[in-house]
Amino acid sequence: MSRIGKLPVAIPAGVTVQVASGKVTVKGPKGQLDRVVERFTSVAVADGEAVISRIGDDHEARARHGLMRADLNNMVRGVLHGFEKRLVLTGVGYRVQMKGKDLSLSLGFSHPVEYAAPQGIQLAVEGNTTVIVSGIDKAQVGQVAADIREHRRPEPYKGKGIAYSDEVIRRKEGKSGKK
Repeated sequence: MSRIGKLPVAIPAGVTVQVASGKVTVKGPKGQLDRVVERFTSVAVADGEAVISRIGDDHEARARHGLMRADLNNMVRGVLHGFEKRLVLTGVGYRVQMKGKDLSLSLGFSHPVEYAAPQGIQLAVEGNTTVIVSGIDKAQVGQVAADIREHRRPEPYKGKGIAYSDEVIRRKEGKSGKK
């Protein structure tokens, strides 16, 4: 049995989990998330916790068992607390500012890079070099942060670019030249 999948998901006060016609709906103080129940799995809600069980014992069923449990746990955490990712701009002249609800990034190009926030995501700027991406859907928060980072990934020689706040950039030594 899956080590992660067999653990029940605790449902705290203020959060409701409903299962109907192959779909899980989680409602909480920050919003509502929906998800289709994975194949080979079923979700049962009782006594303040949700239990995920699998149908079958093949490799795919075992993999989806743990996945469904992890996703349901993230949904409960998201509607209760939310998720956030921080991005830091490093480099001379690299900065960010808000234009309404959108970002305007100066990344060394001849033009500013504009990024519009998708539905369900909040963007904020700290100082002029830190971007905070927050929302209730963990996967969407991570994808938006990755999309912003992709405009100028950190390079290994000077470390310039957009990096996650907890990311360690492995630095390379430049050319040594002739002596």
